[in-house]
Amino acid sequence: MAEMGIAPDSQGKVRDLYDLGESLLLVASDRISAFDYVLEDDIPHKGTVLTQLSCFWFELLEGVVDNHLISADVADLPEQFKPYEDYLRGRFMLVKKAAMFPVECIVRGYLAGSGLKEYEKQGTVCGIALPEGLVNSSKLAKPIFTPSTKAEIGDHDENISFEKAGELLGESVALKLSELSLEVYRKARDHAAEQGIIIADTKFEFGVVDDKIILADEVLTPDSSRFWAADAYQEGLDQPSFDKQFVRDWLDANWDRTGNPPRLPQNIIEKTSEKYIQAYERITGKIFRYN
Repeated sequence: MAEMGIAPDSQGKVRDLYDLGESLLLVASDRISAFDYVLEDDIPHKGTVLTQLSCFWFELLEGVVDNHLISADVADLPEQFKPYEDYLRGRFMLVKKAAMFPVECIVRGYLAGSGLKEYEKQGTVCGIALPEGLVNSSKLAKPIFTPSTKAEIGDHDENISFEKAGELLGESVALKLSELSLEVYRKARDHAAEQGIIIADTKFEFGVVDDKIILADEVLTPDSSRFWAADAYQEGLDQPSFDKQFVRDWLDANWDRTGNPPRLPQNIIEKTSEKYIQAYERITGKIFRYN
């Protein structure tokens, strides 16, 4: 990371992880990934939006599920990170170490993305049969839990059935994660609806700390969710969104998926940054504070 003089202990597509012994420092960069590639161009302020929005949701979800957040206050930064507090402010979380489950917990309230593609071919989503006659962006009668495997960087996540999740996790754990995921989604969906935002689908990650299942990683951000404008929603169409689908759509129109992805034009970079900030402001009701 150019902004830090300390190398991370591990690195994801977007986050850099620093092992502090009994805790972790998670730093959200401005990197953006799409179609399993980390793109060359950063999106300004993206990491700060991801962190601040996650912190908002963690607070809102108190009483629904415990989470891994210890602090996001620069006053609590370990001493070796103090020289970088101007960069880290707003984009880091000090978190509990959790034993993470090897599945991503996806909840879908609307038909889009890979779920739509499977439905159009088979009438199912992750093996769950859905009614006939649904179209792009149809609202589902009730949200569904559709787990996937976690892929390494460069590999593809794979949608799996609940039964397969049960084989990986144990049936009782899979059932508990399904119940928690749906409960968290419903709480977030209802809040977002009050702000004029539809959460079409989202991805959660859970782990275990002291024998208790907790919500970890990021939560309900434009990287892990589809956020649609409720006042512009039209069934049967692609929806105006406040998430990285905007970048995926540009890549689909300008790249044939061979070789590495092209560089993003400056106007696409700026528009994507605006969409992330709009997501934060509309969902939280707060003005985004630029570092």
